[in-house]
Amino acid sequence: QVQLVESGGGLVQAGGSLRLSCEASGLIFSNYAMGWFRQGAGKEREFVASISYGGGGTYYADPVKGRFTISRDNAKNTVLLQMSSLKPEDTAVYYCVADIGTARAMIASDYYGDYWGKGTLVTVSS
Repeated sequence: QVQLVESGGGLVQAGGSLRLSCEASGLIFSNYAMGWFRQGAGKEREFVASISYGGGGTYYADPVKGRFTISRDNAKNTVLLQMSSLKPEDTAVYYCVADIGTARAMIASDYYGDYWGKGTLVTVSS
């Protein structure tokens, strides 16, 4: 049974930083592209960042470029999202996703993903 468990969310002031972690089990982690999505209250889910199975390719949504960094540790079955210069508009539930396909495919508006975590809440106060 595949499980993706996110952690690291919380309350932070604008301008601060947080690091999200997603630990995967039940799959051959190094075979999967990994990504992060988010969904704010009353908003649709949106792509945040993704990373290829080997870590050599990364993609970011325009609103987070230069502020967020995605990385992975295949030895620990973990993907990280380092978030800096946080803004109130970054407030959302952040979800981890695993996909046997490509990291770039996660950018598509109709993306549905193979496996999803339950999410971790990030709240950025002004």
